[in-house]
Amino acid sequence: MGFRVVELLARRHGPVTWRSKFDARTAQVPALGALLAMPQTYMNDSGDSVAPLASFYKLAPPQLLVVCDDVNLPFRRLRARRSGSEGGHNGLRSIIDALHSDDFPRLRVGVGRPGPAPLIGHVIGPFSADEEAALDEVIGRAADGVEAFLRDGVEAAIALVNAEGGWLVEPE
Repeated sequence: MGFRVVELLARRHGPVTWRSKFDARTAQVPALGALLAMPQTYMNDSGDSVAPLASFYKLAPPQLLVVCDDVNLPFRRLRARRSGSEGGHNGLRSIIDALHSDDFPRLRVGVGRPGPAPLIGHVIGPFSADEEAALDEVIGRAADGVEAFLRDGVEAAIALVNAEGGWLVEPE
């Protein structure tokens, strides 16, 4: 989900040139005044890419915004926070460990739990047809949240993303 949000931002504000740096695909986006990055490590090792990028670009943790999926949130629900624990998310745990800080904003995009099915297949597998139909709205709202963060700061992003309890489409 995070990659889809980043790719939408690149399309909205591009064209951009993607480069490889510190095990990530990166793109400078002058229209946003931002660097977009998609770690190419395993998700559980995201910190191995994020920390060197933050160090190289001299970014303190509060200047970062990590966008990730979250199985603990129902599909279609978003949640933005200014900092906090990993909440069981191994990618966030890796970033926290690598940065030696949990003081970075994060935007979680709900993908729900698969029920009795294995979690890994749910997270990296395809979405159902119904979910796929809702993705444009979900990803668009998450991208709007990133833009609010870049334009007006973390509080504006939190207010936008968490409005209506983070629901984008009324749950069925």
